[in-house]
Amino acid sequence: MRLANKTALVTGSTSNLGRAIALALAAEGAHVLVTGRNAERGAAVVAEIEAAGGRADFLAADLSGSPEAARELAAAATSLLGRIDILVNNAGAIGGSSTAETTEPRFDEVFGVNVKAPFFLTAAIAPAMAAQGGGVIVNLGSWVARLGIPIGAAYAASKAALESMTRSWSAEFGPAGVRVNAISPGVVHTAADHPAVGMMKGTPYGTIGAPESIAKAAVYLASADAEFIHGAVLDVDGGRTGVAVIAA
Repeated sequence: MRLANKTALVTGSTSNLGRAIALALAAEGAHVLVTGRNAERGAAVVAEIEAAGGRADFLAADLSGSPEAARELAAAATSLLGRIDILVNNAGAIGGSSTAETTEPRFDEVFGVNVKAPFFLTAAIAPAMAAQGGGVIVNLGSWVARLGIPIGAAYAASKAALESMTRSWSAEFGPAGVRVNAISPGVVHTAADHPAVGMMKGTPYGTIGAPESIAKAAVYLASADAEFIHGAVLDVDGGRTGVAVIAA
């Protein structure tokens, strides 16, 4: 119960990584606010948390990048929870096409969801965290932010921006008691036989990762166990960005 009596807002938490993070935070005692566009899936995550003895609520949110939507979510979340101790900027849009095939609307969508939305949500929440005496922000980056692959340049750039903002926010809000860090996941999916499993060949782990691995890292960064960690990007990627296994 490392997060007992804490509150947590997890964006994009109705499926995959966000769902796993919401479940893990709740299992450690946090009152979790599940958010996303799909109310049915959100209700299912809340029911799963409550069935395990945890506390959770769902709030519909479509974080496309508008400052107004971010401020509305921050206000509604604060009203429902009373205060926000933990913010997990997880909601994301994937742009997997080539540069030539990426349209301007798609580019704007990727940067709106992955950069503008967490920027304005943090702008609305971090000062309140500082005023209440502290808090924790965990951003979800990506291994492709630092290891180039031949597709998804817009997505990679958006995640690199989020990792850079992590360091800037740590400098800006850290002295006021708000710890800001990021997680850089490797190829992670609920299906172990996902087609992207090939991207993990040549790594120490050797195959695709589970969302629960990212969730455990989020719990650690959100807890007091990580009190000396500021402005860091924690690679939870099976060794994808830092290690090459040379096969005989």
